[in-house]
Amino acid sequence: MAEGEKHKSLSGLELSKEWREAADIRVDLLRYLKEEVPQIFCLKKESSPQEEEELTQSRLLHPLECFLFGEDPKDGLEKLKQGSPSSQICGRVFKEGETVYSCRDCAIDPTCVLCMDCFQDSVHKSHRYKMHASSGGGFCDCGDLEAWKIGPCCSKHDPGAATAMVTDECVLEPELYKRAEKLFQILLYYVTDFLVWEENFELSAELQPRTKDNAYYCVLYNDEHHSYDHVIYILQRSVYCNQAEAQTHTSLIDKEGRRAVKRGTLRSCQQAKDLIRSNSEHISLPPLRVEILHAAVMAHQTFALRLGSWFQKIIGYAVGFRQAFCHVALEPTDEYTPCPISRLMLHDSRMYKGARKIVHELIFCSMLMETEFKRLFAIEFLEYYEQLQKDFINDDHERSISITALSVQIFTVPTLARELIEEGSVIKVIVDTVMALLHEHLDDNNHFFFLGYKSEKFTRIQIIFHDLRYILISKPSMWTTGLREEFIEGFKVFLGFLKCMQGMEEVKRQFGQHIAVEPEWEAGFTLQIQLHHILAMFQDWFSSDEELLLRAIDECHKVLMQCNNQPFHREATDYYMCKHILHVRPYKVSQEPVSIHLPISRLLAGLYVLLCRTGPVERLHDPESYDFMQLAEHPLRCVVLAAQVSAEMWRRNGLSLVSQVYYYQDVKCRDEMYDKDVLMLQIAASKMDANHFLMLILLRFELFDYFNGNCSSKDQDELMQWNRLIEEMLYLLIVIIGERYVPGISQVTKEDVTMREVIHLLCIEPMAHSSLVKGLPENESHETGLEAVITKVATFKKPGVSGHGLYEVKKERLVEFNPFFYHYSRSQHSKAEESQKKRRVQEGNDKALRPPVPPAFCPTFSSIVRLLCCDIIVHILQRVLQRAAEDRATHWTEAMIQRALHLIGQALLEEKTQLEDSTVEEVTFDFSVKARRIGSENGKSVFLLLSRIKAVPSLEAQKDMIKWLLQMFEIVKCLREKSSPTASVSMETSKPEESTQDKEKAERKRKAEAAKLHRQKIMAQMSAMQKNFIESNKMLYDNMPESGAQGETVASTESCAMERVELCVAIGPHRGSTPAEREVLTCILCQEEQEVASLAPAMVLTACVQKSTVLTQCRGKIPTTRADGTETSYPLFMPPELAVGTHTGSCGHVMHATCWQKYFEAVQNTTRNRLHAELIIDLENGEYLCPLCKSLCNTVVPLIPLEMLTFNYENAEIIGQHLTMPRWIQILCARIKGLKSVTQDNDCNTESSSSSDGDTGLCGEGQPDFRSILSYGVQEPRKFSDSIAEMLVVCATTVHRVGLQTAPNELCPRVPLMAWNTCAFTIQAIENILQEEDKPLFGSLQNRQLAGLKAIVQFSAAQRLKSSQAVIQRHLTDMLGVLLPALSRKTSPSLLEVDFFHLLVGLVLSIPSLYQEEAVDLQPSAVSSAYNHLHILHLVTMAHMLQILLCSTDFPARVGGEDTEEARVAAELYSTVSQYTGRLNPDVSGSSVAERVKRGLEPFLRCAALFFNCLTGVHPPEDLFSTSVTSQEQVEALCSYLALPSNMFQLFQEHRDTVTPLLHRWCGSPAITKALKGKFQTVRYPRKRNRLIDLPEDYSALLNQASHFQCPKSTDDERKHPTLCLFCGAMLCSQSSCCVSKMDGEDVGACTAHAATCGAGVGMFLRIRECEIVLMASKTRGSTYPAPYLDDYGETDPHLVRGNPLHLCPERYRKLNQLWQQHCILEEIARSLEVVNVMFAFEWQML
Repeated sequence: MAEGEKHKSLSGLELSKEWREAADIRVDLLRYLKEEVPQIFCLKKESSPQEEEELTQSRLLHPLECFLFGEDPKDGLEKLKQGSPSSQICGRVFKEGETVYSCRDCAIDPTCVLCMDCFQDSVHKSHRYKMHASSGGGFCDCGDLEAWKIGPCCSKHDPGAATAMVTDECVLEPELYKRAEKLFQILLYYVTDFLVWEENFELSAELQPRTKDNAYYCVLYNDEHHSYDHVIYILQRSVYCNQAEAQTHTSLIDKEGRRAVKRGTLRSCQQAKDLIRSNSEHISLPPLRVEILHAAVMAHQTFALRLGSWFQKIIGYAVGFRQAFCHVALEPTDEYTPCPISRLMLHDSRMYKGARKIVHELIFCSMLMETEFKRLFAIEFLEYYEQLQKDFINDDHERSISITALSVQIFTVPTLARELIEEGSVIKVIVDTVMALLHEHLDDNNHFFFLGYKSEKFTRIQIIFHDLRYILISKPSMWTTGLREEFIEGFKVFLGFLKCMQGMEEVKRQFGQHIAVEPEWEAGFTLQIQLHHILAMFQDWFSSDEELLLRAIDECHKVLMQCNNQPFHREATDYYMCKHILHVRPYKVSQEPVSIHLPISRLLAGLYVLLCRTGPVERLHDPESYDFMQLAEHPLRCVVLAAQVSAEMWRRNGLSLVSQVYYYQDVKCRDEMYDKDVLMLQIAASKMDANHFLMLILLRFELFDYFNGNCSSKDQDELMQWNRLIEEMLYLLIVIIGERYVPGISQVTKEDVTMREVIHLLCIEPMAHSSLVKGLPENESHETGLEAVITKVATFKKPGVSGHGLYEVKKERLVEFNPFFYHYSRSQHSKAEESQKKRRVQEGNDKALRPPVPPAFCPTFSSIVRLLCCDIIVHILQRVLQRAAEDRATHWTEAMIQRALHLIGQALLEEKTQLEDSTVEEVTFDFSVKARRIGSENGKSVFLLLSRIKAVPSLEAQKDMIKWLLQMFEIVKCLREKSSPTASVSMETSKPEESTQDKEKAERKRKAEAAKLHRQKIMAQMSAMQKNFIESNKMLYDNMPESGAQGETVASTESCAMERVELCVAIGPHRGSTPAEREVLTCILCQEEQEVASLAPAMVLTACVQKSTVLTQCRGKIPTTRADGTETSYPLFMPPELAVGTHTGSCGHVMHATCWQKYFEAVQNTTRNRLHAELIIDLENGEYLCPLCKSLCNTVVPLIPLEMLTFNYENAEIIGQHLTMPRWIQILCARIKGLKSVTQDNDCNTESSSSSDGDTGLCGEGQPDFRSILSYGVQEPRKFSDSIAEMLVVCATTVHRVGLQTAPNELCPRVPLMAWNTCAFTIQAIENILQEEDKPLFGSLQNRQLAGLKAIVQFSAAQRLKSSQAVIQRHLTDMLGVLLPALSRKTSPSLLEVDFFHLLVGLVLSIPSLYQEEAVDLQPSAVSSAYNHLHILHLVTMAHMLQILLCSTDFPARVGGEDTEEARVAAELYSTVSQYTGRLNPDVSGSSVAERVKRGLEPFLRCAALFFNCLTGVHPPEDLFSTSVTSQEQVEALCSYLALPSNMFQLFQEHRDTVTPLLHRWCGSPAITKALKGKFQTVRYPRKRNRLIDLPEDYSALLNQASHFQCPKSTDDERKHPTLCLFCGAMLCSQSSCCVSKMDGEDVGACTAHAATCGAGVGMFLRIRECEIVLMASKTRGSTYPAPYLDDYGETDPHLVRGNPLHLCPERYRKLNQLWQQHCILEEIARSLEVVNVMFAFEWQML
């Protein structure tokens, strides 16, 4: 028997027994795998994944588990569970895009994160947390004691005692442990061998098949160079597969990393390989990686991968298994071969995606879960660190799937990081790796030079700096000697790296012509940004140990002295100014090379200030060797370079230099660049003689000769440059003297520094939290310290429905405002100055922006203030002020004077402070004395010059400041002379100021009074002119339109009011009159006015017709045909579910029809040429944007005036006596039957022409005849101008096309039906909005809504004049068939299958068609119409009441007698209906029946009132204009307006004879019987009002929901985009290939497909992981919209960039609800697309 057959017959337990007894289990096991694996995987026929998995489980994994446990795995596992505790570490590995949480209060660093489940059960949920999407590859730190300050475990992983992350005791039995170790060793080596397999390897002897088949696979690997489409094309050409197969191959290659694209002989596979390589190779593209693998190798590789996930499962069973696995994985075979895990790591970049993923997950769940093994793994990782990083640099895969990404898991563990520094020299290893990789970019001077660098490679190299940052994340609290030594050694290597940056990329000023090629600068700054936090962290580590700090300063100084960048080329010279001599070597920034990169100088400045904070500077080793003038030289050059760039002296050097200077001072870099340069200058200023320091500054600014009076020029450019340089130089002095908010420079804390930054940002303008965060520097934990200080310095203003919350600076903090704050950019400075001056004027203060009182310098830096009183500064100020006093326009600027005044202010404040703190004799600071004395003999002292420039007209803006300075001089003088207390002096000196303020106030008041009198005079003149005009044109005013109200003589107010109340009836014989309004409108295009008249040229309203499911009662079900399948009842009958309606909305803007046509044509012509215009407007379907408000429109509605009717009340009374409801029904039926016979037989038929006498109709005797209907009053139909008629057709065709989604066809019989339907549906939608927003029915609509509504009703009413009368008559007959059995047909729906408001509108608007005669066009007179409307409304109302009754069967039983008449009649009706249906319980409470019916009927009555108001124009009762009335009062007002009895059940009493047979027939319908038996669902009344779904208050609850979302169509664990439909709450899987479906032959995504059924093409979705709303309007159109979730600072957070906790904002969600209910989604999308200039169209349909 063959060996394979023997194996098959053995069970897993028997096999495992055999292996246990075998002499060499490895040989036996591998032999077994050799036989079995190729039979299961990579067979000739493709087996299904399920079948493959079952065979793997039963024939491979089960025997292995039996061997491991030594018994049935189930039993073994059970025993294991009882014996071992569960792990205290979560260790969940994150998928890409999964939401993770970090706690800002408790995490040791930002890389410590929790998974969703652990976070929900942890203490951190109530802390300041952040959430963000994982890039994949990390794992949950729950249970890791080193990751959290408090709350290391969630409730699930809390062991009860803090023993987590301590290596657990091995609790496995020795035998089991031994077996596990043996098995793991064999299998891990097997897995490793096959995962590091190369194409040319041969199978080992144990695995070599007996007969080698000629069966090979051509395997194509993923790379990141070739595009998706390119690979599909290559496959089609190379392996001759069709497109679908090529797409499948490509998507699997992209997902798994590789795929066998061909199976065949070695030769055929070789051909395929050559073809693929030649087709994919290109000049700029390497060929695709293709390998040929033998089928057996392929099978073993597949199984090796499967074993990887099996290992994960087994390791998870017990700690012992994990330890056994780690032991095997980290044990080297021999001294030459690395351990299995190192082999896998070293081969990582050659492995494909799927294999990498398995290996990384295996490392996560084994070595990284055990402290000891984590340490050993870290040592192993560090040993091969450089090689791994080099492989990563050359690899093209993302870092998230590279082994190097694991560095974050080991380097961020504080104890491990310190151990690696001490024992593994990790800092040196990392920096050496970077140096090795950047070596090619070093120039001859050993400086970096990045010209022609490859950005992709450079980006990868930068990532290595993250590892250095991780190592330095938590500084040690205890230093050991070993740690100190190794840290300093690492720092020296790091200094070596900085040495290559010091002075790199020097620039030299261009003269003559512009630079030809912009030099490369981004790489250098990218490097600087990467080092930003690392430099700060090194300084932080040194600050914790004084001895270390001193050594670091020495090392830094030593390396700086070795740097040879920008040397001097000339010998030192003496420079003289004001009797002072400076001996220094000349250097001109404008002529010699200069570099902006000085990391070592800046690091030294930072370390020096730290030393000043912690201990005496005297402790410096060899302090004499520190030449501070030399140390300040390069930073000073850098500051001068920035000044010269600002003075536009370097404009020929191009944009690259401007960009460098921008970043040098920008918040991203300034901490370690500009700020440190200022620091170094302050250090130098504190150590040098003040006069010498200022002379050095003047020399480097190239202003020495200027201030010595040795140079003059007439060149305007040169003068302007000098002016700008003086401004910048004075500004630098202000900064050096005044910027003391650095711990160490003065006694301030980090919190004080942040507060000052925030105050100055808020002085520019009120800001949102996110803007403040962007304006503040971040520390290594991405924290700005803002939250700790913001409440102390600012107040928060909450946001409204849009916008965001803003912080405003507190008034008491404004004294700290410094207009020359050194972190202001030029534009920020002017904005802040402007806003603060404006504020001071509003508060009634002067405009002087005084310098704030700064904190005192620390003793080491106290000598800096000498700069303010030395001879040179006085000389500089004299020269500057003198230029202004001479007032030669080109020789000075206001900005220069402003800075000089600020410096004087700083000096006087310093002197005042010193005089107040000490005695006059002790104070050596004598600025005021020098300012008065020096130059006073020739009137050029600073003090006298100040008084002179006060009168210069162009310095008007600085007057207040000069005034304040002169006062300060007086105050200081008084303090020196001790002549009088400061307070009295300040009072006296401020008196003239106050009196001038009072004068100004009085002047303003006088002007205001004069203006008021002037206005009153003009108003009086206008009033007189108006009266005069009315008098002279009295005739005009008397002959106003002859409408009822205005034409009559003016009665007393009482009778007038009485009449008005009576006439507030819209229908029936007591109908009120239509107010005569002349409507004159202006066309928005041509601006000409025109009266709206039926025979005038048409005026049109812009409108948008769209399908809508806003009112649906059956969301998600869009009906197509009726249940019986005969024909669609819609649009003739709207089903009561209102599944889909057609809504017509308008923005209310009016145009001439001709103007609109011209505009529309122009739009079509211009839009065709626009990029992606089809995304905004669909030209084919007649869309355009309103010319005024840019709303999306697709038609126009013609404006038709109300028909002026003369109503004869007496005649109405007489007719009313005859035209009762039964008579009216008879006449109607006779007319319809007659018309039918006329249309059927065109010969005049005798029956219809016999009784032409008409009188019989009134007599009430005998059967009415065919023409009886005409006898109650007819009139001529309305005539319309041709253009109105044309526009009626345009609008009706659009409504028909959009509503039925059919081709435009104006002759279709359904055109009038759709017009009536859109009229009814639009009214229902408006009523729904008013009810939802709790607004009154009348008087609360916006003008645009009201204008649109009136236009739509009049347009619908006019439809019958444009359509074939026969068609309208047929529709009328069909509609009446629902109510009148005599006219019903088999297809007529029952009462439960119709929406009665739609029916009411259809009947009212179609009934005039019955008056049509062959020879003459007629329409009913006003009286006839009134009765038609009355009877139709009564009939429809009764039918609707019955509908409500039949749909509500759960009434309470009657208790005692009925109280009211209404209840009695209601109970009577109910018992009658019960009797007719035979199904209902007759004995119910009448009052509850009455209440339910009234409640159910109310929406119908409200809609009817709106409809008749727009149709007839009759003014409604006042009660309908108010919301304060009760529901009962509102119903009564509605009833009176609609001529219904207030007790509506009386209708059944009044028309008992007519209704009884009708009731019988209505209730007997089979559909009603079915419904009462519960066979189909009926709609309850009042209908449920739709709202957007309820969302949780906390956004993390939604994220939690999304994290548990499983796509029903997908089995893999790929990243999904869970998307929530806000209409129905369905969770969808968007932007994923698993949920793509076909719609109209096109591929569409899940959201598009869902929107088609849920919202008739319109959708509103919340993308949960992206935290943004997506609005969709069709397959091609959509836009994003802010989610209604705000953080605590009132801001939205799209894509969770900031990650702050988010909470639902009810107002914003309400606004979204309104957007939907008001049908504005289309409009919103069009507007947003119009604003955003779309370069690349987004495929919304794939969402």
